[in-house]
Amino acid sequence: MTNDMRGRRSLMASIGACAAAFTLGSRKVAAQTPAASTFTPARHAEDSWLDAIPGKHRVILDTTSSVGVPDAVRFASNILAANKEAYGLEDSDTAMIVVLRHSATAFGYSDAIWAKYGEALAGFTSYADPDSTGPPTGNPFTAAPSHELDGLAARGVQFAVCDRASRGTSRRLAGQGGDADAIYAEMVANMIPGSRLVSAGVIAVTRAQEYGYSVLHVG
Repeated sequence: MTNDMRGRRSLMASIGACAAAFTLGSRKVAAQTPAASTFTPARHAEDSWLDAIPGKHRVILDTTSSVGVPDAVRFASNILAANKEAYGLEDSDTAMIVVLRHSATAFGYSDAIWAKYGEALAGFTSYADPDSTGPPTGNPFTAAPSHELDGLAARGVQFAVCDRASRGTSRRLAGQGGDADAIYAEMVANMIPGSRLVSAGVIAVTRAQEYGYSVLHVG
């Protein structure tokens, strides 16, 4: 055998050994790399109500302003109506929550609160009644003749009212030297039907996503 042939065989053997070593090393690295885990959000007792609402579909409407509230009413009504007409679903087949946070928080309070603090609340929320120049004497979206939020509640829609914004509103209503805690307690005792306080509206929206709710931002 010539020296040239011996050299070629030696080269091929070296290449083969290197390839085998690389393959073995790759398998070892792959075996040592942990498989990617699927993220599972933590569950908290405070959020258990999100899982307790019955329904085949879940949706949460994120409402942040006075102009967004009537849109939320329309969007929620359209969802229920379209599910009925196109899919044969009943209202109870949709777990629906309307979040009232930021400037929309005040509309989570009943007529009694608006009758007492309507002028201030309208100012805080930039609400303007298209049919009147006077201050509201009731919640614009529950008082007659609209009863819009009440109507949604009667159809099973629930409302999540921001507690942080509620406390901020009570302090503004109290003003300098007023009893903000007493006003806050009064507000909590007079909320719209189907509503509950949540620690923060933004928490309700983000937690709902972890529970499988589709988010519709209203504005």
